[in-house]
Amino acid sequence: MTTELRPDPSQIELGRFYPRAPEIVWRALTEPALLERWLMASTGFTAEVGTHFLLSVSSDATAEIACEVLATSPRKAMTWSWMDLRFALPPRWIVAWEVHAQGRGTRLVLTHSGFDINNKRHKMARNALERGWRQVLSTKLVAVLDDLS
Repeated sequence: MTTELRPDPSQIELGRFYPRAPEIVWRALTEPALLERWLMASTGFTAEVGTHFLLSVSSDATAEIACEVLATSPRKAMTWSWMDLRFALPPRWIVAWEVHAQGRGTRLVLTHSGFDINNKRHKMARNALERGWRQVLSTKLVAVLDDLS
């Protein structure tokens, strides 16, 4: 009997290889000025457990994502809570980053979890976020990493 692995539809899991040292990728994830260049402007962000911060959605001047750093292992992993304040009752999703040295570069794994796929709004948000994460990880983050090298 073979076991087939099936993706979990209640989460987004994306992995990407960057031909850069893990320290460089970690800087892009944890330095506010760099984070703003590829993700969103942040207010109050530091990569320390318990830090509450806001991300500003550039396409909507009044839209914010309320986050908290839940866990961090310097240069290896970081986990945030993620509450999109555009929802009337914002769900609390989890965004986890893992940084793995791999050959002559780094594999970055992003997991965005906690979506209720039986909820139409969650499912729509999950699909839109997956497209957005794919885009920023493959273009904007690459440009920042290239500038740091």
